[in-house]
Amino acid sequence: MSTKTPTGKASKGSVQVITSNNRLQLRFRYAGKRHYLSLGLYDDRDNRLAAEMKARQIELDILSGNFDETLDKYRISVASKVTVDNPQSQVILLLSEMWEQYTEYRRPQIAETTLRIQYAAVASHINKLPSALQSISKENAVKIRDFYLKRLTADATKRTITQISACCDWAVDSNSITENPFQGMASKITVPKSKNKKHDDNHYDDIDPFTRDECNVIIEAFEKHPIYSYYAPYVKFLFWTGCRTGEAIGLKWKHVASDFSTITFCQSVSSRLKVRKCTKNEVVRKFPCNSRLKMLLKAIKPDGVNLESLVFPAKRGGTINYGSFTENAWKGGRRRDDQKVQDGIVTKLVKEGKVQRYRKQYNTRHTFITLCLESQTASVKQIADWVGDKPETILKHYVGKTNPGKVPEF
Repeated sequence: MSTKTPTGKASKGSVQVITSNNRLQLRFRYAGKRHYLSLGLYDDRDNRLAAEMKARQIELDILSGNFDETLDKYRISVASKVTVDNPQSQVILLLSEMWEQYTEYRRPQIAETTLRIQYAAVASHINKLPSALQSISKENAVKIRDFYLKRLTADATKRTITQISACCDWAVDSNSITENPFQGMASKITVPKSKNKKHDDNHYDDIDPFTRDECNVIIEAFEKHPIYSYYAPYVKFLFWTGCRTGEAIGLKWKHVASDFSTITFCQSVSSRLKVRKCTKNEVVRKFPCNSRLKMLLKAIKPDGVNLESLVFPAKRGGTINYGSFTENAWKGGRRRDDQKVQDGIVTKLVKEGKVQRYRKQYNTRHTFITLCLESQTASVKQIADWVGDKPETILKHYVGKTNPGKVPEF
């Protein structure tokens, strides 16, 4: 049951009963986070009374230290929603409401970037469904799949249906629905191979390393550029460490040894969401600095620097935005002010014949790995450790593919 202060705001620790699309929800704060719990009940007198009872239960559990952070304890099962006297209480949980509950269940188990990108995308797709397709049934499941196939790519449809099916599996386990009508549906959606490459988060299908000469030409062009020379150290670092973009963007001076002998890669930043998280494979790794990398870091480290500050901040401060860097410095694109297309540094070098073809910035990582393999000065295991990958991944995607070699003469 909610209480309010004289300002009209809910008092600390209180649980408010609110409505959304004529459905009852509970809203409250716990441990500094705001929670929303959809009850799946229409807003009528009997259901509001049930909601108020749940609100009071949550308040008491918070006060007594028995709060269930999964929120499972406070959900109302389908069986408890059905009453003979009130047919309107026989509510079938809407897909949008069920996804909201599932998201709250998954929230403590997934990265914030996953929540704000993948889960938010699914929520957006679900909210665009016509109201007639919001109820969960076998008939509607087929219609929902076809609805998405007409409006999304096959790949996006497959990923969305996969997530919805996982949500329904959870709902079955939670006794919110009796069966999953999306079971096995995603596996029957055929995705063209060319479409798969677009969404390959590992970028392995795009392995196209720069040559050593091209690497040096790109670095020199950044150093001499009147606007983007500021980013020359950042570009050198990408080429010379093979780290992932988010790892370089998120690197702080506290991660660099005071004598510049090693770098600790333990965090990554999504420039799109400004979210700091663990590295891709959640492994902390030490990278040994060679002489030129030591010189680079020593040259750019400010005197008396705050160890919490970024090694490679954006020109105007804050985190480098990968998309902006690509659209301006690396590749180039259409200018917002005069709509003219302005070439980025790498695109310009391609046109000048100094770089054979355009490659994405992520190929700096592929370049480092390839050059290490070609030098034969380190084992595959060592290289994998340096870049935060598995030896089998290096063997599968790089060895032979990037340097086919020659059959020896006997």
